[in-house]
Formats: sequence, structure tokens, C-alpha cells
Amino acid sequence: MKNRTLGAVAVAAAAVLALSACAGGDSGGGDSNTLKVAYQKFGQFTQMDDHMQKVKAEYEAANEGMTVELIPIEAQEADYFAKLALMNRSPATAPDVMYEDTFMVKTDVEAGYLAPLDDYVADWADWEQFPENARQAGLGDDGKVYGIPMGTDTRALWYNQDILKAAGVQVPWEPKTWDDIIAAAEAVKAHDPSIRPFNIYSGKAMSEGASMQGFQMLLTGTEDELFNTDEQKWVTGSQGFIDSLTFVGDIYQGGLGPTPQEALDKNVGTNINTDWIPSGQLAMSLDGSWVSGTWLDSGSKPWPEWSDVMQVTPMPTQDGQDPGVTSMSGGWTLAMGAGTKNPDAAWDFISLALNQENALSYDVAASQVPVRTDVAEAPEYTEANPTFGFFADLVPDTNFRPANSDYSQVSAAITVAMEAVMTGQQTPEEAAAAYDKAVIGIVGEENTTSASS
Repeated sequence: MKNRTLGAVAVAAAAVLALSACAGGDSGGGDSNTLKVAYQKFGQFTQMDDHMQKVKAEYEAANEGMTVELIPIEAQEADYFAKLALMNRSPATAPDVMYEDTFMVKTDVEAGYLAPLDDYVADWADWEQFPENARQAGLGDDGKVYGIPMGTDTRALWYNQDILKAAGVQVPWEPKTWDDIIAAAEAVKAHDPSIRPFNIYSGKAMSEGASMQGFQMLLTGTEDELFNTDEQKWVTGSQGFIDSLTFVGDIYQGGLGPTPQEALDKNVGTNINTDWIPSGQLAMSLDGSWVSGTWLDSGSKPWPEWSDVMQVTPMPTQDGQDPGVTSMSGGWTLAMGAGTKNPDAAWDFISLALNQENALSYDVAASQVPVRTDVAEAPEYTEANPTFGFFADLVPDTNFRPANSDYSQVSAAITVAMEAVMTGQQTPEEAAAAYDKAVIGIVGEENTTSASS
């Protein structure tokens, strides 16, 4: 059974991955009059920094004697996680508030980095604006809340309709199978070899970008799955896994995407959305709902014409089998450091950053699918971007990463397999076999199950 946990729900009820956690420990933080706030600032993603600067100014104006020390970590996703973990290991550097990816919540709570927030949300009137399934983003095995969701996202195919039309591809483009994507990419290549036809993130440098929104966007469109939720075991021997790697190989070894060297640059996402797409050097890209935030006036690469040039269409399943389309969802939270010297102040900062006004401004600027009901229903949100409705409509068919503590290591093994295929070092069958062996080494054979069983 596929991990499709959402039905046709309101946009506000768009959930992010439910991740487990257990009680925290003694981590750190600054003095009681200074709040250290750590978050990611990288490449095209400037909206979080803008948001934190705004909240800092509001918080300090309302709390005389308090200082907010912003710590923007300029790093790609995997490096951000590593640097945040290093900060949390020392009381001298541990943040009071941190920007936490939903899939890292469990790991960081188990490491003792995060504090439970239940006593605070119990008295927070705004908590009623977060639907029950949205609250799962920061919920632990013990039933406690460790993070407040900022928003969620979905993923689909972005395409330059002018390029596809010139290549003889019918627009609006509505691919029904993976073969339709390959055919469109081949048409673009034949029309103009100087244009990169298609991008799917792949390889170790892109970490979760490759594993989640590259590989798992493919795998969830097959008959197989990454993790058997009924048995609570990782799946090995999967034909869907091999087929997904084959698609990656067809793109990179078939000259239908960026060169492997370009794709293995950790800045490739920034290059794609601030350079290749606006300049007409990439025809199609499998990417997220947030991409257009880069092209808004408030983004890192304003592009006024983007909504006339770029269109979006769902990612099809492999052969068009039900439900016909697939997507992946994730999201980020704000969490409190377990060792903060002033938890009340840390909570006040979090609740200010995620009140209706600030959540609305952030979700619009960052092109997020809101998790607050009053943001999802606000005209300022619904009218702000022509793609918001499309990405929200993907929620009923979205999928989530396994809520399992071994996920991060398994995810890394996926990127190794992708890189081996995209660079031609292994066939899809060889890379899948190596992945199966790696997974057994990570979780133990007793925690795996064969796709054919």
C-alpha cells in the first residue's frame, strides 16, 4: 500500500511529514537576554532571512532589553543539517530557536537538541488554526509537540511553454507517463541541442533534493514503495527501484539533462532557477511549489515575465496507473533548543514568527502551501500567485518520507545509487543491488522485506 495519507482536504490541512521524537536533553543556548536563532540561508532561498530580519525587529521593539542574534547558516541542505548539529553539541553555540526540517525532528529530539512545546501550545489561541494533521509535522512518539510547522509544499513539473511549443510539443503539456517526459525531452534536444531538455535532481551533492524530490517522485509512481508501512520494514529487491534508476540513467546518460558535472554541483538548484530557466537554457524541471518565489519582486531573481513563460503540470505515474499523478511533500518547522536559558522568550519569538500576519507574508514570499487555516483562506494569499491553487490541488495525491529514524541513512544510500547510474559507473540493476546491500547494513536484514513477498 502506498503511503498516501491525505484525502481531499482543504489547503490549510496540508500536512507535512509526521516524525517521531523522544524526550530531549541538555543542549545549550545563550544568556537569558539574548536569543540565538539559527536558520538556513542559501543561494536562491533568501525569503527565510528576510522573514527572520522582520521578526527580529518586531520582537526587539516589543521586548525591551532583549536581543535577537540571527545566525543565518549559508549552506546547502545536507551541510546545513551538519552545521546545525555541530552548533547543538555545545552549550556555547546551541541556538534557542532553530529552523528544523520535518524529517530531522526525530533525530534531533533523540539527540537531546529540542524542547517539547506542549505547555505553550496549550495556551496559544493560534494553535486552533493548525489542523490536526498539520500539527503532525513536529509530533513525537511520546505525543509531544517539538516543532511548529511554517508551511508545506508539493512537487511537479515546471516547463517553458515557448520552448516546448517551438520543439513541436503540444501545450498545455500534460504527460501521462514517464515515456511522455522522455519524448518531450528528445524533441527539445532535436530542436535545439544548446537547451538542456529536462532536469531531475540526482546525486550525493543534492542530498534530500535528489532523494526526495528526484528519486522518490519517481518511485511513488511505480507499483513499489521505499518503506512498507504495514510491516514497518524497508523494501529491497524492488523493480520500481530499478525502473526509477533507469529513468535517471536515461536522462543523464541519454544527454537529455544537465551534464553529470553540472548536476553534481551543490549550487545546481540555484543555477537552474536563477539562470538556466529565466534565460531559456532549460525546458523542463521536476521541482517544488516554492520555485516561483525566486522570480517574484521579493525573490533573489526577479523575473516579471515568469507567469507568461512558465507553466506547471503534475508528475505522472510510470505508466499512467492510478491515481495517474504523484507528488512528494515535506516542510519545515520552528523548534526550541532544549538548553535555552529563556524558554518563555524563545516561545514568544516562535509564536510571533508564525502568527497570522507573519505566516501570511512568509508563505506568499516563499511560495509555501500554508498550514494555517486563516492564511490559506486569506485573499492576500490566494490571489498572490497563479500557481498556488495548482500546487495545493496536488495534496490529495502527495506522499511523505518514511517516519523512521533510519531514514536519513537510507536516503543517503539512494543518492549514492543515483550518482552511480547518472555517471555511468553502474547499471540500474547493479546500483539497486548495492543499495539493497547498504540498506541491510543500515537497518539489519530483519528490518527489510522483499518487494516480491
